[in-house]
Amino acid sequence: MDSQKAVDQLTLDEAKAEVGPLRDRLTQWGREYYEQDNPSVEDYVYDRQYQRLVEIESRFPQLVTPDSPTQRVGGQAETQLKKVRHEIPMLSMGDVFSVDELHDFNQRQQALLPDRKRWEYNLELKIDGLSLSLVYENGKLVQGSTRGNGTIGEDVTANVMTIKDVPHQLKEPLSIEFRGECYMPKEAFVKLNQQREANGKPVFANPRNAAAGSLRQLDPSVTKHRELATFMYYIPEYQKLGLKTQAQALDKMRELGFNVNPSNRVVDSKEGLADYIEEYTAKRDQLSYGIDGIVEKVNDLDTQIKLGNTVKVPRWEIAYKFPPEEQATVVHDIEWTVGRTGNVTPTAVMDPVQLAGTTVSRASLHNPDYLQDKDIRLGDTVLLHKAGDIIPEISRVIIAKRPADSQPYEIPTRCPVCGSKLVHLDGEVALRCVNPMCPAQIKEGLAHFASRNAMDIGGLGPKIIQQLWNKKFVHDFADLYRLNEDQLLTLDKFGPKSAANLLTAIDNSRHNSVERLLFGLGIRHVGAKVARLIAEHFGSLDAIMAADEDEVAAVDTVGPTIGQSVATYFANTQVQRLIDELKAVGVNMDYLGATNNTANENSEWAGRRVVLTGKLSSMTRGQAQEWLEDHGATVTGSVSKRTNLLIAGEKAGSKLQKAQTLGIPVWDEERFSRAMKEEQ
Repeated sequence: MDSQKAVDQLTLDEAKAEVGPLRDRLTQWGREYYEQDNPSVEDYVYDRQYQRLVEIESRFPQLVTPDSPTQRVGGQAETQLKKVRHEIPMLSMGDVFSVDELHDFNQRQQALLPDRKRWEYNLELKIDGLSLSLVYENGKLVQGSTRGNGTIGEDVTANVMTIKDVPHQLKEPLSIEFRGECYMPKEAFVKLNQQREANGKPVFANPRNAAAGSLRQLDPSVTKHRELATFMYYIPEYQKLGLKTQAQALDKMRELGFNVNPSNRVVDSKEGLADYIEEYTAKRDQLSYGIDGIVEKVNDLDTQIKLGNTVKVPRWEIAYKFPPEEQATVVHDIEWTVGRTGNVTPTAVMDPVQLAGTTVSRASLHNPDYLQDKDIRLGDTVLLHKAGDIIPEISRVIIAKRPADSQPYEIPTRCPVCGSKLVHLDGEVALRCVNPMCPAQIKEGLAHFASRNAMDIGGLGPKIIQQLWNKKFVHDFADLYRLNEDQLLTLDKFGPKSAANLLTAIDNSRHNSVERLLFGLGIRHVGAKVARLIAEHFGSLDAIMAADEDEVAAVDTVGPTIGQSVATYFANTQVQRLIDELKAVGVNMDYLGATNNTANENSEWAGRRVVLTGKLSSMTRGQAQEWLEDHGATVTGSVSKRTNLLIAGEKAGSKLQKAQTLGIPVWDEERFSRAMKEEQ
């Protein structure tokens, strides 16, 4: 692509030969970006090639076709989500890539209205997310939708309802549409990719694709846990609100309760425009959300209407895209690390370079498929960037600089820590060590084993576990129950009292109901709730271990994936030896909670759907949920018409409001505590 002839030097025949493959390439990249939320190239690669197509079609208009990417807005709405027609089309923006191009755009724009003497522009940050439409009737949110192809989008109302900063009720009873951007904060993006990588799932390329994939989920409960956020920036029917400028529109949306980015600025000169671009080019890495440019909008709303739109883009706004920040460096090594669930992850070790304000010398290669797809080899010179301005990532190999004796990198077949054979489990891109006694997995797993929802060993945090590991006092979970005071007194900042407290907590954990142990073992796909369902069904760990995968899968709501995971785990002879050791040190192996079959049918809780919200002072939410489920209730995470009771602690929020609106009974913690005592 770098050696392409300049467009103004192309002949018609050369343009014809190039334009077809170029359109196909851009169409495929657009489908990956808009519809699959899984781009194969960086944004700037797409943008440059798209701009070349625009230039070719401008020079040779006879080559323009209706299906050209330049004639379409965004992607097609091709998921199972319900379709929504936008009465006012949701157009995309044109792009420029330099300040000079931005000034040229402004001159062309101003030439369309020569009588207008003063031009003001509202400058806003270009949020790296996806467009969102919110429709309200009498102040109540009734519909959320994506842009789709500009005319037909996808109905994501149920998912939008889970986004914390989207108001369900406006501060005024308006019937009107608002538009903005749905995005994923940088911190949430990093956490999500870490979770996906640990679970053997493909990671998202950047926060924009993570936000798109999360908002377009068929299951709103998935969206809820993705920590999405919004910035609203446009009111299509601004006349209804008597607004005159874009800056006023942003202020109005703030007043109504929307989240609006605070960084907009009105300028009326080249100097003001240049200062804003310079300021946020420098600040972009410090922001908690990703931006990929600056949006310039004519501030006067009536002037926007007069300027109108082309077939695809408005004439009154343009996006200045930041140039990509990349650095060339050399790969010297590829290290493989083992996580708690056995996921073996490759990391490239490179010469240090300065990138986006930090020194970078390592970049995750995620999984073997990723490494092989990019054909990264030892000694390669690579281009490094930060995905979403956050995570160091290799863009591509500079093949011209590859050493003559270079050989394809061989993926390991043995665990780098314990030497066990590595495997690909069904449906995963991850390479895994399935030896549960692998030291790397045990070290990571000890913290999980001791955590609150597992064995609940208070005071046994990661720093103490690290000391125990370094001193070789623990090698597996069973060793925790063999610790003594003399050993603990050798730890930093440990005296007789703290040692006694930890030993007491460890001893108490021996008597937990077995579902806590089942969760604490760290079996893939087995969360705390699933562990309880399985333990309740089988009654003991021996019965669970004796069950085949079909029998585990048959447990209500469990299914074949978890069934296979549980059966595979307990079929391992080293696991069986670990369970024998845990038995030998007195860890309980039986289910001690009430079952649905044995719960008192006359109990007021049997069959009731209960929601917990707010902070409880006399117990944790987990303890309250455990008690309720032991007494036959079903505890859910959201309020609906089917909810029978809401138990509200301190600082209860939207769930309390919704319950009151639906007329659902609400108890405070004191009333719940009395009911617990009455049930004894």
